[in-house]
Amino acid sequence: MSETKTPVLETRRLGISFGGLHAVQDFNLSIYPGELVGLIGPNGAGKTTVFNLLTGVYVPTEGTVLLDGVPLNGKKVHQFVAAGIARTFQNIRLFDGMTVIENVKVAFTKDIHYGLLDSLLRTPKYWKAEAQVTEKAMELLAICHLEDKADVLASSLPYGQQRKLEIARALGTNMKVLLLDEPAAGMNPTETAELLACINAIRDQFGIAILLIEHDMSLVMNICERIQVIDYGQTIASGLPDEIANDPKVIAAYLGE
Repeated sequence: MSETKTPVLETRRLGISFGGLHAVQDFNLSIYPGELVGLIGPNGAGKTTVFNLLTGVYVPTEGTVLLDGVPLNGKKVHQFVAAGIARTFQNIRLFDGMTVIENVKVAFTKDIHYGLLDSLLRTPKYWKAEAQVTEKAMELLAICHLEDKADVLASSLPYGQQRKLEIARALGTNMKVLLLDEPAAGMNPTETAELLACINAIRDQFGIAILLIEHDMSLVMNICERIQVIDYGQTIASGLPDEIANDPKVIAAYLGE
């Protein structure tokens, strides 16, 4: 854990109700720079709802989301991204008709400082900016071992590589926190091992905080420093992997399934 006493991402008594049903309630979480925390629980426990609250997709009916101590309640999704929170999804969301490197370069749109005229006339300013973005995109692809696939269509990649491409694109937003929603879903053991290595490399190189939803318990136990368990929208346990694996409440609600 970082020596700083300020969490990069924090929730305080976060909750949301739909038609009187408490989907998430009294959810408290603190993640520090460089930490990798797992969020687990049974299907329907509220994990993806938490992610939607942390990224502005849902507006909480109670509680607060803070990034570096600054409340984000009421901000739009793009403002969450601009502030430094990026995510991947259970279902891969790539631009299939674009190449691998084009998918990553999309994330750098806010960093491109040439105008329409520069683009139409292909001015030196345009070429300089494009070269810089291409270089940054290739660096991110290299971290995920996809640099040799830069010019192929994203749709032609195997499933596991598409997952890694989605992560590489998220990195292009220059985030402080990366939320991974079941990144190993549908992967074979080899792809899962490659994904684990990619996630570790990202954390080590960028020092970002990572919050991970995952049902692959071998991956969760091997990669997460801390694990928080929710059931019916409430936290039932939080601690080190060994503590979670032996917690009677967690075994009864989830690990015993």
